[in-house]
Amino acid sequence: MTSRLLCKKSQLEENLAIGIDSLDDPNVQEFVVIMRDGQVYAYENKCPHTGVSMNWQPNEFMDLDGFYLQCSIHGAKFQVEDGFCVWGPCAQQSLNAVSISLQGDDVFLTD
Repeated sequence: MTSRLLCKKSQLEENLAIGIDSLDDPNVQEFVVIMRDGQVYAYENKCPHTGVSMNWQPNEFMDLDGFYLQCSIHGAKFQVEDGFCVWGPCAQQSLNAVSISLQGDDVFLTD
């Protein structure tokens, strides 16, 4: 199994998603990581409808209420816990979850 350090859990705040840069291009936020109720979730930073990045600006992924992950292009809303789209043109689709593991304070991408 290979793994890549994504972030530290201590970097995460409840209900505030962060973008993790690509190894190839530091200007591209490749993954979105968020903590809700102490549980960490990670997804590819791609809307299932158009394939565009989800964030409005660096580390801006949440809707105005801070409850759903929201697509920057058409406002589709996704549940944090499973990436399921509850509103928008990609309703009934989901974000692509990525496999992560926690080791102490470290959040690793695993395959």
